[in-house]
Amino acid sequence: MSMFSPKAGCPMCGIVASASHVSPNSPRTPSFPPGSTQAEVLWRDDNFTAYREKAHPVSSKGHIIIAFNLHVPSIYSLSSSDLPLLANIRNLATRLLASLLPATTPVTPSTAAPPAPLQNPDNQFRIGFITPPFKDNKIPVTDHLHAHAYIGPADLMGWWRGVAYSPLAWYAIEDLIAEIRESVTNNRIKSGYENRTRAPIDMVPGAGSRMGTADGTELTESSLANPHSMLEDGEERITPGSSSPVSSQYLSPQSQIPHLRV
Repeated sequence: MSMFSPKAGCPMCGIVASASHVSPNSPRTPSFPPGSTQAEVLWRDDNFTAYREKAHPVSSKGHIIIAFNLHVPSIYSLSSSDLPLLANIRNLATRLLASLLPATTPVTPSTAAPPAPLQNPDNQFRIGFITPPFKDNKIPVTDHLHAHAYIGPADLMGWWRGVAYSPLAWYAIEDLIAEIRESVTNNRIKSGYENRTRAPIDMVPGAGSRMGTADGTELTESSLANPHSMLEDGEERITPGSSSPVSSQYLSPQSQIPHLRV
């Protein structure tokens, strides 16, 4: 989409561009020398680039940033048709954070059919967006949409950065998904409450993504998602008669992310 083309001088666009050269079918970029602040890409597909925040993490257990590959300016650029994109961010972040946990921590596989709910042990994982005019002053990018995902507690945050991650500015991805759904449907199930067992609707990433009138007229807006990506299950799209993915930029499917040794 030309309106969301890369922006010159944007740090996120630079990371996305450099990650386009990451070798496919690899869980991460090569190891970096001590003190390197180069983005350590953990995942790359047609819609997102996920990298570990190494220079200024908010948690010693792990802090990941998932950036839209398109230069999307804010969450207000999203429509109901982008609900599968948000669900994909949630699933990807959960799997990547789970991979950062010690190997002895039990993680329930989410590859069975029907898929089991992704696990967030003891609600350790925080996944969401910092909304303008607030920003993380250590990661001062405000006009290229990116989600933060980290393992609590945020022991490296500090009180000033904590404002950006507080309820004053923090928009949990579960709440954003629920709010968009509630704006276009009669579903009033809020997804972001603590200690809430995931509702069946959360197993349908596209729930609420279509809009229309009572006479059947479709009003759904175009999604920002790459048309070749299968967002709802995190798998690569295979063209008929082909054994390879449409995009060569995919790493392994989300459900097959290996454990990252840290």
